[in-house]
Amino acid sequence: SPYGRKVRIVIHELGRADRVELVDTFPRDRPEEAIAKGPLGKIPVLETDSGVLVRDSAVIVEYLDREHGGSRLLASGGADRWTALTNMADADGAIESTILVRNERLRPAEQQSPAWIDWHVGKVRRCLQQFDTMAGDRSGRSDLGVIAIGCAAAYVPTRLPEFEDLPKLSRLAGLLSELRKRQSFHRRAKRRQRIFQFVGEVGREGFDRFDAAVEGIGHAAQRP
Repeated sequence: SPYGRKVRIVIHELGRADRVELVDTFPRDRPEEAIAKGPLGKIPVLETDSGVLVRDSAVIVEYLDREHGGSRLLASGGADRWTALTNMADADGAIESTILVRNERLRPAEQQSPAWIDWHVGKVRRCLQQFDTMAGDRSGRSDLGVIAIGCAAAYVPTRLPEFEDLPKLSRLAGLLSELRKRQSFHRRAKRRQRIFQFVGEVGREGFDRFDAAVEGIGHAAQRP
């Protein structure tokens, strides 16, 4: 999941991989597990040792940065903070539209809505073009907005053939290439085989339990 990937990257950027236990859950196969952690049954979800549930990847990464990163990846105020949060919202929206289009195309051809597909493909295209325009200003930076843009730019071409020519957006492609050189974009937190299996209570500085998504599961919405 690009949302789960964003959280994993932030975990590594903040040097917290040894404090987080990453487990897989499958909401469509075992929805009761995800619903027990939130009424929407969506993942990722982060559960602290004290039992606090932090849901939604955008909320999770801000929690991690504020509580465990000293606001290293998100400024505490000013234009940089709001730019990063806006970029993250746009990147997450581009990913959501990508998933919606992919799911629509999995429906029988006669049940698909070309207008629905075009509407969401347009959203993705505008976001990528915007990211390309601003990529030069973001070069060399690593904040939550840049990380989210990187996750979106890496994910979209793997799901929508319209965007396999991402290299034509040269500044965005350059930013993604730069991000891929960072270890955090390749490393993975330690996984467990069973959901919610965890290392015992070791306090605030101990392990958090992070419920990670497998590819696309838990974020895919269906058109009514």
